[in-house]
Amino acid sequence: MLSLRLLHPRKGITGLTPSSQHYLVITALGADRPGIVNTITRHVSSCGCNIEDSRLAMLGDEFTFIMLLSGTWNAITLIESTLPLKGAELDLLIVMKRTSDRPRPAMPATVWVQVEVADSPAFN
Repeated sequence: MLSLRLLHPRKGITGLTPSSQHYLVITALGADRPGIVNTITRHVSSCGCNIEDSRLAMLGDEFTFIMLLSGTWNAITLIESTLPLKGAELDLLIVMKRTSDRPRPAMPATVWVQVEVADSPAFN
């Protein structure tokens, strides 16, 4: 299973604070074809939404993905109204549900890594 996650500050790309953002989970299922993910992600972006998290998988002959989208009320409403038609064009079954964001633990600004290996002439 492939997992994509776009990490960005909560404020900056859209200029929105978490309380002014709305969230939508979309699930799509259909036959695997080249360009499906590209078409959907471009559509999401054109509606003014961000992809907060996603999961993609092949299950049998079927391709499926789940995405958590964020955006203004207008952006989420726009994707809700236009995605079913886009899904029909791609022969995808689309399910959508509004949700809320979960608090995430703060990421450290610095990560220290210590590596210990046996000395070897190859490391000279």
